[in-house]
Amino acid sequence: MERLETSRRDGCAAHAGRAAYAGLPASFARVRAQSEVLAKDLSDADAAVQSMDDASPAKWHLAHTSWFFETLVLAPHVPGYAVFDAAYNYLFNSYYETLGGRHPRPRRGLLTRPPLSTVLAYRHHVTAAVEKLLVNSAPGAPSVGGRLEALVTLGIAHEEQHQELLLTDILHLFAQNPLRPAFCPSEPLLADAKGPAKLAWIEFGGTIASIGHAGDGFAFDCEGPRHDVLLQPFRLANRPATNAEWIAFIEDGGYRNPLLWLSDGWDAVQREDWKTPLYWHLRDGTWWTMTLRGAQPVDPAAPVCHISYYEADAFATWCGKRLPTEYEWEHAAAGLVTDGNFAGCGRLRPRSSTTKAGSSLQQMFGDVWEWTRSPFTPYPRFTPEAGAVGEYNGKFMCGQFVLRGGSCATPDDHIRRTTRNFFQPDKRWQFSGLRLAQDA
Repeated sequence: MERLETSRRDGCAAHAGRAAYAGLPASFARVRAQSEVLAKDLSDADAAVQSMDDASPAKWHLAHTSWFFETLVLAPHVPGYAVFDAAYNYLFNSYYETLGGRHPRPRRGLLTRPPLSTVLAYRHHVTAAVEKLLVNSAPGAPSVGGRLEALVTLGIAHEEQHQELLLTDILHLFAQNPLRPAFCPSEPLLADAKGPAKLAWIEFGGTIASIGHAGDGFAFDCEGPRHDVLLQPFRLANRPATNAEWIAFIEDGGYRNPLLWLSDGWDAVQREDWKTPLYWHLRDGTWWTMTLRGAQPVDPAAPVCHISYYEADAFATWCGKRLPTEYEWEHAAAGLVTDGNFAGCGRLRPRSSTTKAGSSLQQMFGDVWEWTRSPFTPYPRFTPEAGAVGEYNGKFMCGQFVLRGGSCATPDDHIRRTTRNFFQPDKRWQFSGLRLAQDA
């Protein structure tokens, strides 16, 4: 995901709540180490190349997340702090207008220098300085006052977003290579021979639902304030739409029928010559796709992914259904445990749906981000924070749609039921899919 930098969420301003300060140093160290684990097998060339304007080189992700801690945490809280390299404020700023100029995003792939080794040295410099600051800052001290804790907590969540972006961006890069290199070793497909769970509909009555984050603990500011919304009766599919169902959409001429598409979506189909989800291709009559484990046969039972909002909406129209609103999705997810096929599982691609009876919601978390029909707009009484942190989110609340639930590339503990992801409607290099809805 940069999330917002990729027209997504670079994070949103934080409500850090009263998270235990004692656990903050360990959380910080874990997240910083994990970013380097993800990059450990990349060559300097792998880490430097930018495959498209929306993506960023892995080296840039590693540096930008360090720039974030250096600029927003260390410089304000460590008297006399000496930056690692003054030029990095220009090179690795993403979109923070209040923090100075920045290297153009589409030209990040031209930054062959500094080399990866220097970027890693920069990371270690920043990591050591933040760890020292956390050790020397007792909870409740005047120098802390809750602000340091909130900023470091936000920085941790921000880096987790970039870990996901690093994976999706390296996948897009490797997909441009005819050798179809694997980010990590291949493995058996492990498809469910019995096929996906039978499609069923879970009904929800009309109600006034409380939406948004409440209580202690971290949340991005775009997840609040908590507020009530009126929901009409609706039904939600028990599982995400599958690759097998998408193949039927393709074979029925879904990409050739303008009556299924929003006007801007049909323009995108014609302009970009979309005929399949991103990364799909036919090989000897079999659909294959590019994954982080290299080229793999498309698993018919797995959730379809790498589709745009336009494609998700057209598919729903073809099915005679619609996409859920983000409020319907969040209300339906109430009481569900936020576990699933996240990045920590190591699979790094959506897994097959189960063959359970269709009486409950499945795969709401992990596997694929699910497009909703809701535009990314502020909740009632939303107010961006002052200063640079306020640039995280509010200024992006236009022209984008909300996704929910996380994906197979999302860090395990990053998702809440209230988490709002967002992208422009033509973007499809993320692990984005859909779940159908209908009026009841």
